[in-house]
Amino acid sequence: MAKFKVLITDHVWPTTAPEEAVLREEADAEAIVAPNGDEDTLVSLAADADAIMTCFAQVTPSVLRAAPKCVVVGRFGVGVDNIAVDTATELGMAVTYVPDYCVDEVSDHVMALLLTWNRRVALFDSSVKNDGWGSVPLTMRMMRLRGKTLGVIGFGRIGQAVAQKALAFGFRVLAFDPYMTAEQCALRGARKVNEVDELLGASDFVTLHSPLNPQTQDMIGARELALMRPEALLINCARGPLIDEDALYSALSSASIAAAALDVMADDHPASDHPLLALDNIIVTPHVAFFSQEATLELEQRAAREVAYVLTGRMPDNLVNHAVLEHPNPRHGLARRR
Repeated sequence: MAKFKVLITDHVWPTTAPEEAVLREEADAEAIVAPNGDEDTLVSLAADADAIMTCFAQVTPSVLRAAPKCVVVGRFGVGVDNIAVDTATELGMAVTYVPDYCVDEVSDHVMALLLTWNRRVALFDSSVKNDGWGSVPLTMRMMRLRGKTLGVIGFGRIGQAVAQKALAFGFRVLAFDPYMTAEQCALRGARKVNEVDELLGASDFVTLHSPLNPQTQDMIGARELALMRPEALLINCARGPLIDEDALYSALSSASIAAAALDVMADDHPASDHPLLALDNIIVTPHVAFFSQEATLELEQRAAREVAYVLTGRMPDNLVNHAVLEHPNPRHGLARRR
């Protein structure tokens, strides 16, 4: 019998074999895969879990309070907005994540969306297949990218990778990130701006790479969209709720901005009749920017290894809630900071 049980709330890859192998080899732990990510289901299964691993399912305060043995919650991914981190810290649970596994994939996807819109790839493909060669008149706006400005909001690992790729196309890059200095941005080929309004007004293309928190939710609303150029494209491969979707619909419908390209939306599974999906000036992909076989395997193994470390009293590489090290009665066996 295994020493530990790890509840896997959900996954979007074909098999959990890679993470199960790491858990077994590193911590003598067995995985229990939830049949669905509903709160009631997770509350029931959490009662016997020594650890929880989650992809997109909501690990709510109720789920955490229903897990008296749980010492660690591990996120398959970068953001932890689907985990009640404050509750985990209160209960003495460590929270881990994998912040850098899909930098190449997401930055590639941003550039793919940008190029798909600007070169009208989807339009031309559809026209040739449905209406014949040369059936679309060349009257639409298509920009020469060299010399254009790309605004990057959130200049962490992925934002910097996007900037590097954009520079190869001849873009000028503006960066907004309160945690980066002008010198740090310059070293990565970008000019730092201190106000997001300046970036929005000066950019031909804007891409979002901010984390989701109370300060950034709806950070792009009606006021911000009104500052953007009429020819601008807004790209979001970060978190859906960064954008006020009602305001975006209004901006796209009125052509106050040219287009949007979204890999994420406010609803993880938007209805097929969502108003945005009916517009011609929007490109949508179903939250796949992170994906490649290489990235997924790396994610599964590294996320499992982080959890295995905590289960066996070893410090994880990527601890989210450092305050838990000072908990008076922690569930984990990690050493306190000196």
